[in-house]
Order: sequence, then structure tokens, then C-alpha cells
Amino acid sequence: MEHPENDRQYAGLSVNSGVAQPPSVNPYASMRRRRKPLPEASELVEGILRGDVTMLSRAVTLVESTAPDHYARAQEVIEKCLPHSGRSRRIGITGVPGAGKSTSIDVFGLHVLREPGSRLAVLAIDPSSERTRGSILGDKTRMERLAVHPDAFVRPSPSAGSLGGVARKTRETIVLCEAAGFNNIFVETVGVGQSETAVHSMVDFFLLLQIAGAGDELQGIKRGIMEMADGIVINKADGDNIQPARLAQAQYRSALHLFPTPPSGWKPEVLTYSGYYELGIDEVWDMIDRYFAFIKDNGFFERQRRDQARFWMYETIDEQLKAHFYNDPDIAATLARYDSEVQENRRSSFTAARDVLERYFSSRR
Repeated sequence: MEHPENDRQYAGLSVNSGVAQPPSVNPYASMRRRRKPLPEASELVEGILRGDVTMLSRAVTLVESTAPDHYARAQEVIEKCLPHSGRSRRIGITGVPGAGKSTSIDVFGLHVLREPGSRLAVLAIDPSSERTRGSILGDKTRMERLAVHPDAFVRPSPSAGSLGGVARKTRETIVLCEAAGFNNIFVETVGVGQSETAVHSMVDFFLLLQIAGAGDELQGIKRGIMEMADGIVINKADGDNIQPARLAQAQYRSALHLFPTPPSGWKPEVLTYSGYYELGIDEVWDMIDRYFAFIKDNGFFERQRRDQARFWMYETIDEQLKAHFYNDPDIAATLARYDSEVQENRRSSFTAARDVLERYFSSRR
């Protein structure tokens, strides 16, 4: 059937071909700027030592990488930066979700940076999804003032499924930040699981943030967090919440009497403050200053740093042994076979694990 537009009565009209459809593939895709290759170790170290934040960021990316060829270069950078590290105050900050950790870090950080010559690095651990392994990495949006401060370096890192949500390479990142001239290090935990234990093993002062009226104020005793805390701060002590905050303060002080004196000899203090209204910040920081003066006078500061270095040596050994085991091609094939047998109940989980380990150890005799 002919189209109506071809009829003689429409002879003076013409039909355009229409708009050409765009290609399904972006024509500019091949023109997209490719990421620059990571610099050599010597170039990274040189940039870090002169305080170049861009080089520091690229070095942290190298350290966090899981690519096998990046591991040796990352360790070389860390070894060369190690003699220039150790001259900072490392402070871990934890608390229940909603306690105001990010807001408090923003406020405390600005307080620290008022001192001449102060530089601050914030290592914020962002929990990774158990399903997708992805992280939002949105801590900078809650640290608006620190994120744009010229003397602050805010680095959110994915937990990547590591113990308790603590990023696997956080301690190495601390070394790099100290070598870059940052004399104050804040490490924020995700506030769940065993992340507090891991962060406690890499910082000098461990601050626990709590809020009043969120349930049982003594719940922290069961989790063991209070045993690690060097200071407890009740946040959001403002407006109608001042009295509940003071009540919670009294309860925590009473609870602390149930614990033995920490190895440092310091008796943890409990304070109240408001991060939103920036009330009581001087008191909190005075407590931290007194703590550092106390542990440096009695020698605990150096002793704890040595113990932490030893602890992370063994942690690294455990990590490398585990990686070597799972990256072995023969073990990977054996695991794949045993995996199906275990799921089909043709072999018990414990027998399968024993046989795989025996195969691994026998191949190295």
C-alpha cells in the first residue's frame, strides 16, 4: 500500500529522512583519559618526604592495592618512610553508630589545627558491603571543614571485609602520613565488631564516644570496649539532654571502678560535651594532653609503641601465610573439589579441612 504522502495532492510537499539515531557506543569512550601509572617507589618516597599530598594519596592507593605486583613496591615505600615516622600523636576514635564520630573528628581536628605547625591526617574506615564488597567512602561529606583545610588529609578507606571492619593497611598508612609531616593522626573505626581491638593496637590514645538515652548505659562493659578506652566522652550534652548526659557520666564513672588499672597506669576519665554546639572541646583536649604527658613521663608511650610494632609483625605473618595458602594453584583446585563434596554431605567440613592442610604441608617438606 502506497504512503498517503505520495499522493498527487501532496506533490508540493517533501518528506525529510528524520533525525539520524546516535550510535549505541559512546564515540568519546576511546578518548577517555587513562589513569596514570603509579610512580616508582623512589619517586613516591621523595614526594611523601616533601609533604606532597598527591604523592601521599598515590602511595596509600599502592599500599591498599591487592595486586601482587604492587605489594613489593608498597613495602619498599614503607621501609624507606619508616625512619621518618613515629613522631605523631595517634588517636583512635570509636563509638556506637550515631554517636557523632565524624562530627566530633571535624570539631576536634579544627581544634588541633589551631596550634602553629599542626597537621592532621584522618583515616576513616568505611564498612564494606558483605555482598558487593563496595563502600560509600562518604566520610568527607560529614567532615566538611576538615576536608577543605590545607593542613588536613582525610582518607576514607574500605574495610574490604578485614577483621572487625578495620582496613587491612591502616597501620602502614599511618607510617606514610607521619613521614609526610602529619603530627596528629586520627583513626575512626566503624564502631562495630572487633574493629575497636584492631584500632587500639595501632594508636596511643583510645577515645570512646557515647550518647545518653540510647539504651543500657553499661552495655559497653559486656563488649569489653570500656577496658580499652583511655577516655570516655558523652556526646550531645546540650539542651534537654544535658541532665541525661550527666547521669550517664556518673554511671560510666561508677562502672570504671569495676575494672583494674590499665597497664599505662592512667585512670580513664569521663567527660560530657556537645559536638554540634562545640561545647566542652577544651576540656576533652586537655584530658588528652594530660594523658600524653602522663604516659611519656612513666615510659609507657615508648613501651606501647614497641609492643604494637611486634604485634603487627605477627599479624602480617598470619596474613601472608593465609594469602600464600589460598593463592596456591594446587590448593585452589583441591578446595574446589572438596567444596562440592562438603555441600553434598559426602565429606565432613573438618575432614576436608584436615586433608587440605595435610596436602599443603606435605608439598613443602
